[in-house]
Amino acid sequence: MLHGKRILLIIGGGIAAYKALDLIRRLQDQGASVRGILTKGGSEFITPLSVASLTGDKAYTDLFDLTDEAEMGHIRLSREADLVLVAPATADLMAKMANGLANDLASTALLATDKPVMLCPAMNVEMWDKPATQRNLKTLLSDGATVVPPGEGMLACGEMGAGRLAEVSDIVEAVIKHFGSETKPLSGQLFIVTAGPTHEDIDPVRYIANKSSGKQGYALAEALRDFGAKVTLVSGPTSLSVPEGVSFVAVRSARDMLSAVEAALPADAAICVAAVADYRVADQANQKLKKGQSDFSQLALIENPDILKTISQVGANRPTLVVGFAAETENVLENGQAKLARKGCDWIIANDVSLQTNVMGGDENSIIIIKKDTYKTFDKMTKKDVGNLLATHIKDCLIK
Repeated sequence: MLHGKRILLIIGGGIAAYKALDLIRRLQDQGASVRGILTKGGSEFITPLSVASLTGDKAYTDLFDLTDEAEMGHIRLSREADLVLVAPATADLMAKMANGLANDLASTALLATDKPVMLCPAMNVEMWDKPATQRNLKTLLSDGATVVPPGEGMLACGEMGAGRLAEVSDIVEAVIKHFGSETKPLSGQLFIVTAGPTHEDIDPVRYIANKSSGKQGYALAEALRDFGAKVTLVSGPTSLSVPEGVSFVAVRSARDMLSAVEAALPADAAICVAAVADYRVADQANQKLKKGQSDFSQLALIENPDILKTISQVGANRPTLVVGFAAETENVLENGQAKLARKGCDWIIANDVSLQTNVMGGDENSIIIIKKDTYKTFDKMTKKDVGNLLATHIKDCLIK
């Protein structure tokens, strides 16, 4: 399953480091070649000699080994792999990665790599649950890292809870699944998906927004990821978890969202699911506007940038496929067709968001896929199923 794949295994400090030896053997059984980097802490639990004996290559430990720097260099070491696997990923290693630190060979290789990174955390339950660790985890996920979650049970320290290194068989399965995406239909394709609402500030405590939950955009991003695409999810404020394996950009306003989308270009496709506020306050107040002292009926509004129309007309950087969403409360098909003509995009996904449908904020959706000369209506289904449906149609459009 892993024939010809090159894996750089970074072994962090912790009692779970002993499982890395079994992990090396299991990966080799699947046809992978493995190189090992041992942190100083990892070397306290297993020896470089044991790692070298299994990999058939030197176990790398020292950033300032001049021989290795001359022959290979830490940059080449990090880039000659197809996957960088960190097991166990300690709280310290995760913190270094999340904050861009590079003060030893392991952290330097992680910062220098341009290859996918998969983390297998292992630590005490209190360390795992700490807000700092969870913040770092969220950052790493948003940076595109894949995480094999720790298991629960009795820990080496005698405490119970989450923090055990995932079973070796589960880690190998995750690696196989990762490389399986290379054979998926959208492998190598770059996608931009926008999701959620935008918040347009009136003053430091008030803003203009809408009821969008972001669920549909997130579901589509996950479905495209599962088809093998490299997805950048640009999201307004939501309460949703960042999808694993998706590059995540958090934004607040329509102008922020447009800037993030333009920064993510070029791309093969841009899917604008976000419910972007059409207007913002012309003069945002620096201090809270006091009730009775301010005339809220006289707030001057100006138009926000039109993200969908802008992306549909970006010339050489225009994605092959640009898809917009039309949230309507009446004449859904007709309004969707008019929006398609007005924006210059390739498709419009129209849906009825009137109050009785409970689409905005709910878990279900019913859509009409509108193209230049055709349209197709679909019955109500879960937003996850809508995401899979749209990903399939997009795949069929891009892959002839």
